[in-house]
Amino acid sequence: MRLAAILVMALATASVTRAQAPKPVLASDASTVPALQSLVGPPASELATVVERFDADRDALARRYDAFDSPAQRARMRAFHTAWKAQLGELDFGKLSQEGRVDYVLLDHELTHELALLDRQDRMRREMQSLLPFADRLLALEDTRRDLLPADPRAAARTLAGVARQVDSLRAVFDQAGAPAGARPAAGSSRPRSAPAVTKTVANRAADQLDRIRGVVAGWYKFYDGYDPRFSWWLKDPYAKLNDALTAYARTLREKIVGIRAATPVAGAERGMAAASNEPIIGDPIGVDGLSAELEYEMIPYSPQELIDIAEREYAFSLSEAKKAAKEMGFGDDWKAAMEKVKDTYVDPGEQPALIRDLARQAEAFFDQHDWVTIPPLAREDWRMEMLSPERQRVSPFFLGGELILVSYPTAEMSEEEKLMSLRGNNPHFSHATVFHELNPGHHLQGFMAARYNPHRQLFRTPFWSEGQSLYWEMFLWDHGFQQSPEDRLGALFWRMHRSARIIFSLSFHLGKMTPQQAIDYLVDHVDFERANAEAEVRRSFNGSYSPLYQMSYMIGGLQLRALHRELVDAKKMTERQFHDAVLQGGPMPIPMVRARLANTPLTRQGAPPWRFAEQLPPPVPAPVR
Repeated sequence: MRLAAILVMALATASVTRAQAPKPVLASDASTVPALQSLVGPPASELATVVERFDADRDALARRYDAFDSPAQRARMRAFHTAWKAQLGELDFGKLSQEGRVDYVLLDHELTHELALLDRQDRMRREMQSLLPFADRLLALEDTRRDLLPADPRAAARTLAGVARQVDSLRAVFDQAGAPAGARPAAGSSRPRSAPAVTKTVANRAADQLDRIRGVVAGWYKFYDGYDPRFSWWLKDPYAKLNDALTAYARTLREKIVGIRAATPVAGAERGMAAASNEPIIGDPIGVDGLSAELEYEMIPYSPQELIDIAEREYAFSLSEAKKAAKEMGFGDDWKAAMEKVKDTYVDPGEQPALIRDLARQAEAFFDQHDWVTIPPLAREDWRMEMLSPERQRVSPFFLGGELILVSYPTAEMSEEEKLMSLRGNNPHFSHATVFHELNPGHHLQGFMAARYNPHRQLFRTPFWSEGQSLYWEMFLWDHGFQQSPEDRLGALFWRMHRSARIIFSLSFHLGKMTPQQAIDYLVDHVDFERANAEAEVRRSFNGSYSPLYQMSYMIGGLQLRALHRELVDAKKMTERQFHDAVLQGGPMPIPMVRARLANTPLTRQGAPPWRFAEQLPPPVPAPVR
């Protein structure tokens, strides 16, 4: 069998020597204690306490109004953000320091975006209204409970019974649509004369909302059941019928409209993890207006098409370098054949944790040779490792990281095909270019510093800062020769092409120019993805657990930082270490605001002038001809 044969090859071709495990990295107690005097004093920003207060108050309201999209929740959150925006406008902007002005702009931007999201939520609710005309009636039950008003069991029973009949009536329309020709409705049934005309996207969103509503009603019922004997007497039967009706209706929407045959009544990201591999990928495109609003929030003065053009230029560079590496490996211009050889160099099952450990230490040692960034001793010691479950690997085919690095590698219960896809997609050369993306100086160091410097700015976290910074380090190490062999360079180029492709397929999807299946095919054709891994990548991108711009944030955020590096470091205004430490210690925020901090850009209440970073990019660094 192919899997068994390649396992033998892997033992001979793995690039990391594991004959002797390295000693653990341990820091003395003294080396992990900072100079405490440096921590004494007021915060750099006068608005740090204001930001913290907003964040705490918003979290409190989110817990209080826990029936998402209920009438009371919508009204209260809109009033909250509107009042905060008005109060913020009364502050004397001119008396603030640069750090205070940065926080003012960031908070004002956050408030504006939250109100825009509420508007988008209203539009999406209107699109689902014909499918969920009863939603507010059910969600209002939890609002009443949270208002500490006494329950009226008899009235509640009438509400649940009435909604159950309405749900069954709506479901019957779609069930009848799939019945044999000439079939008659069940005796005594009452239903609308025709099914609501909705798209698969709206039906899928409505099915997810049904699951959430069912969960809210279950929590409301559980609070009273058994505690209030009158409640249980009136509600036991109506609640059971409503719960069954909501479950059946969600299943019908998924099966009859969306096309999901083995529906799982779980919403959002968890549903994506539990999904069968053949479940259709639907997504929820936000259109050009939605993309424009998201780009404005991230302070990116480019149209979606301009960003796609930038991605295509970056892809062209990576493709040229991939062909160069393939030629060194003896494959001529056939970079895909060279990539296939690289994929077949994976380590034996059971040895992936040791590989990741060794690659992490190798990257740290490379940084130790230079003076690029501060990696505190504790940040080298405190990260941990766990394994991803087979279910998680269906939507996260590659390892994930931070303080906890999650290893994606085959487990015993996976099929042989799944095992082979995971082995090939997590080979040593691919991992060589991404372990430091997840650990130091990537996501782990980001989280480590963000928890210790300007922690109030966690409110403004954005993937353009976090994913962009990790991708920036991938390009930075490429420029400095970290990938020596053509196999390691191909591993790095796989990810670089991948991040360009993410911009192209995600923006094209939201513009209505590319379907999920076309996105899968694009990854297979242009990046040489394993098809199962491509499906997992696209499923993860569109299952609702990521913001619309998340997938483009890697490359665009990295390019923004490259342009800023050229402006400040190449121009000798900052050293490498000063620049990189300042980015980390400033806290999360859109990269144009990082630029405003470090370059001391004049700010108004609206922010900084638009920054066309792509015009300032340094040319990409080609690998030397060998």
